[in-house]
Amino acid sequence: MVLAAGGYPADYPKGDVISGLDTVLPEGQKVFQAGTALKDGQVVTNGGRVLCAVALGDSVAEAQAAAYDVVNTLSWDKVYFRTDIGHRAIARELEVITLFRKIMRLRSIANS
Repeated sequence: MVLAAGGYPADYPKGDVISGLDTVLPEGQKVFQAGTALKDGQVVTNGGRVLCAVALGDSVAEAQAAAYDVVNTLSWDKVYFRTDIGHRAIARELEVITLFRKIMRLRSIANS
């Protein structure tokens, strides 16, 4: 999940202090810095695409939820991130799971 400066890609502020970067994240969750700078000992915004929060999961849905958990630990004034990332992949994943269950049910019936 990309966390962007409010207003990006148009004009956006720089120099906003980013909080939450010191949060200890569980294994499989990570934050990458992009548009950041160090000012007076604090990490501040310095670009449009400021941070990228990533996470692993046993499914796309689990990875998405874990990535949003990371996003929720980070903040600065006018931070922006999309809330629809991964929805199409999750829908496809559910279709595959549903199809797999149907096939297994049919096999079970055929073997009865």
